[in-house]
Amino acid sequence: MGNVPAASRALRVLRFLAEQPGPVPMERIAAAVRLPRSSTYHLLKAMIDEGFVTHLAEERRYGLGVAAFETGSAYLRHDPLERLARPLLVQLVADVGHTAHLGVLHGRELLYLLKEQPPHPATIVTDVGVRLPATLTASGRALLAGLPAAQVRALFPGPDAFVDRTGRGPHTLVELRRALAEERRQGYAMEDSHISEGFASVAVAAYDHTRRPVAAFSVTFPAEAVGPGERAELARRTGAAARALTRRLGGTV
Repeated sequence: MGNVPAASRALRVLRFLAEQPGPVPMERIAAAVRLPRSSTYHLLKAMIDEGFVTHLAEERRYGLGVAAFETGSAYLRHDPLERLARPLLVQLVADVGHTAHLGVLHGRELLYLLKEQPPHPATIVTDVGVRLPATLTASGRALLAGLPAAQVRALFPGPDAFVDRTGRGPHTLVELRRALAEERRQGYAMEDSHISEGFASVAVAAYDHTRRPVAAFSVTFPAEAVGPGERAELARRTGAAARALTRRLGGTV
């Protein structure tokens, strides 16, 4: 390994961490990339400084940092994902008659990549290129719900990481974890007036071949006009679209 450039070593570390279900001790990283412990320490320190790795000091473990999520999200903004998702999004809108989006995580925010509307859409703030707090959007929470707990904690380490728009939604890591646990149980995420008063959304994430959430479909609708039964049906159809995208990406849930 002595003749392998530092960049190759860093990429091996990123790939190894991306394949793990959660943060791991330094010894496992050193063994995976075949480096001495001292060399691994200096490599991880450099990657921490750049934001690609995060150190969980209390657990003596290392996981992916925010910059790794941003890089992955940037990749997902390119044509392949959008081309695979757009036909599914168009069909979803035709089926449900409400505005639908495709979004990806960008750090602590949800970035909208695609938007499709029915013939007479309601006016909402979400649009292509708009970023909103991931904890307040259904799409953001659908994606966060698929991440390991330690990575969610790395993204939201304290109260300052949370944004308040309408007084609703999680304001602490404890509240966020509680919401994500409930949404994992029900199979979809939902927000009601977290972003815009009077509007609600349901969302389901699509997964790649490493079983990581890469993007989420969401459907937004007037909250008062859609009852519990219809919301469940919207979630079912949104989930079907997300599963179809997962298959197109070669992934599994």
